[in-house]
Amino acid sequence: MATNQPKIRVRFAPSPTGFLHVGGLRTALFNYLFAKSQKGDFILRIEDTDRERLVDGAAENLIKSLQSVGLMFDEGPGIGGKCAPYVQSERLEHYRTHTDLLLEKDRAYRCFCTSEELDAMREEQKRRKMQTRYTGKCRRLTPAEIEDRLKRGIPYTIRMKINYSAVEVVFNDLIRGRISIKTSQLEDQVLMKSDGYPTYHLANVVDDRLMGITHVIRGEEWLPSTPKHVLLYQYFDRTPPHFAHLPLLLNPDKSKLSKRQGDVATEDFLKKGYLPEALINFIALLGWNSGDDREIYSTDELIQEFSLEKIGKAGAVFDLQKLNWMNKSYIAKLTADELLERLTPYLNETYRSQDKIRLAEALALARGGLIKLSDINEKLDFLLNDGVEFTDPALRALVQTPDAKRIFSEFITEAEQLTDWNEQSITLIMKNIQKKTGIKGKDLWIPVRIAVSHEEHGPELPILSVFYGCNRQKQEQKNTEQSVHPAQEEVVKNEPADAETFEEVTPEEIARLNDTIKTQKLNTGEQIMQAYAPKEVSAEGNYSYTVSEASLSGTLKQITLTEEGLPDDSVVARKIIIIADYTTGQQ
Repeated sequence: MATNQPKIRVRFAPSPTGFLHVGGLRTALFNYLFAKSQKGDFILRIEDTDRERLVDGAAENLIKSLQSVGLMFDEGPGIGGKCAPYVQSERLEHYRTHTDLLLEKDRAYRCFCTSEELDAMREEQKRRKMQTRYTGKCRRLTPAEIEDRLKRGIPYTIRMKINYSAVEVVFNDLIRGRISIKTSQLEDQVLMKSDGYPTYHLANVVDDRLMGITHVIRGEEWLPSTPKHVLLYQYFDRTPPHFAHLPLLLNPDKSKLSKRQGDVATEDFLKKGYLPEALINFIALLGWNSGDDREIYSTDELIQEFSLEKIGKAGAVFDLQKLNWMNKSYIAKLTADELLERLTPYLNETYRSQDKIRLAEALALARGGLIKLSDINEKLDFLLNDGVEFTDPALRALVQTPDAKRIFSEFITEAEQLTDWNEQSITLIMKNIQKKTGIKGKDLWIPVRIAVSHEEHGPELPILSVFYGCNRQKQEQKNTEQSVHPAQEEVVKNEPADAETFEEVTPEEIARLNDTIKTQKLNTGEQIMQAYAPKEVSAEGNYSYTVSEASLSGTLKQITLTEEGLPDDSVVARKIIIIADYTTGQQ
């Protein structure tokens, strides 16, 4: 059955004043999804009438960014269309024709006020605590006065003439419902500047009318201007299009999303290795929801599900952590060949020339931890290079424990006896260590994983171990053992003569120290040391404790206690116990 409904036509109309903000990307995306869901047209129009703010190359970058994320327009710069041209600076004759029409109908007037006069008006209004707006001075000029100014060549702008006899302007917003504004709140808006270029208010209305735009979908920052646009349609004796004003994008602290809080340019996210399909999926959920808990959508699925009725009014929070999660999910779904193709631009030259088989094996291990493609070189640095420095303090703490040290020792001993290095043998080693030590679960597996990969999560340890090979894994664990105790080098200058005493400090002795701390109500590292050993104070204020023939010195004022009462550095706690053993004879 035939329908009289016009074909849906929407437009994205950015100003070429910089990069494509992610807020602009969302506006473009919602226009695109709506058009495609309704079998309509998506038009790109470049609004370059603000000549002072133009940035060279910005229009080309905007188009490139849209195309990079798959938002292909049906009409626009470079491809043309039935309403060409699509750059406003090439459409000036249309705007002059329309302002002439408004002047003829007495719906606009020439304003000869200088910028100095306008500034003076605003200052006087501020002084009197009035609303700052144009007073309508030139609205009252007689035809003779206007003709005189024109003959003298006085520059002028053209302002719309608000019909103040109408009480209000009413329009329906597809997201926010019925909106009414009193005409007394509106001012005679400039439509044409003295340089012959239109303002946004005139140009967007004229172009939307001439291009047959049926729905104007844009950010809510344009909501206060919409009553003026509705009036202009009335002045041109045309029916306004449907309006839908999208909610703001917010930072996690609910402030307006801006560059000060981090990246907001579409091209920056793409350069960092966020997949276009992941970025589009994430942006689509900023203000729109299908009505269920689903979060992963292909673009085709978004087109099928999208409707303006499902867009909310409240501001949408741009959650970078959610984007990271989503991008990681998309990366995980890529095939090996797709992943290599996407990663190639990010690989440094060393890894591009890497043996193909070895690189493929490394990528298979690294992909699970990739949040964005630009992370790949850091992941490969450890997988494909020996002797990478152990720097993460949070992970370092997990391999500092006596249990971790015991696990490393047992692992190396077991590995020395292996004839075959494979996933099964690695699993067997870990089972043997569990039987010997009683340590199990994550307390058993995580220290080994961190020692060999410097990461707490990732591929299964047996797979990782086979990739590294026996010799490298043993060496990494030895390196970890030798490097995880920097604190004792800072505090302890001379170890006790009997090194084995330090090695054999037990959890029971740690508990004994804790009991002493609580019993004697010791609150600082200084008080703990006073309770255990004689002290001498140097001129520099450092404490020196003589322990048999060995000495321990350091600025112990730096020692603090945990909530449980123990020193916050387990190495220091163990050294204190050794002092007690040497000075009191406790064993």
